[in-house]
Amino acid sequence: MSQEKKDIDPRNSLLPLMESFYTIQGEGFHAGKAAYFVRLAGCDVGCSWCDVKESWNKDAYDEVEINTLLERARRSKSRIVVITGGEPLMYELSDLTRLFKENGFKTHLETSGAYPVSGAWDWFCLSPKKFNPPLPEAFTLASELKIIVYNHHDFQWAEKMLNQVNQACKLYLQPEWSRSGLMLPKIIEYVKNNPHWEISLQVHKFMDIP
Repeated sequence: MSQEKKDIDPRNSLLPLMESFYTIQGEGFHAGKAAYFVRLAGCDVGCSWCDVKESWNKDAYDEVEINTLLERARRSKSRIVVITGGEPLMYELSDLTRLFKENGFKTHLETSGAYPVSGAWDWFCLSPKKFNPPLPEAFTLASELKIIVYNHHDFQWAEKMLNQVNQACKLYLQPEWSRSGLMLPKIIEYVKNNPHWEISLQVHKFMDIP
């Protein structure tokens, strides 16, 4: 047994996995880069417009050894691993990220910030939700603030969130996919008038990839 495996806390060695796959990051600052995605199951934030509602019920999926997740990711040519969900911070992720980083991966997180932060992250994408707002530590750690714009009230929410992140944080407004025809023109005008924001699009959906 390797030293890496011996060091893993047995309580953190299994995680409920909805899916894992190699693709192109489609959103935010790293859009266009090849990355290996690990989508953990389980979420109670409850966004009505969530496009992966099938990830909410963690009991619908098997738990997978974190060493298995590493081995799958190592078969890809990218050394970026994106941990997403669901809500990945429902779980203790320190051993998972340590394992990836010891094997040369950059660790990227996509989270609502509603749970305490665990793990060591090279990139921290915070996508806060009104239904269950972020904890203060998530604002401090955020590399990227991504606000999903579903209606015009979300611009006010975006500015409220902006006032809490660190100064180095990248700022993105992203139309909710089903309403992008309506909201994208509004986002364009908003960014023109408030150029501290940038626009994020779900380009993986235009490319018809996961």
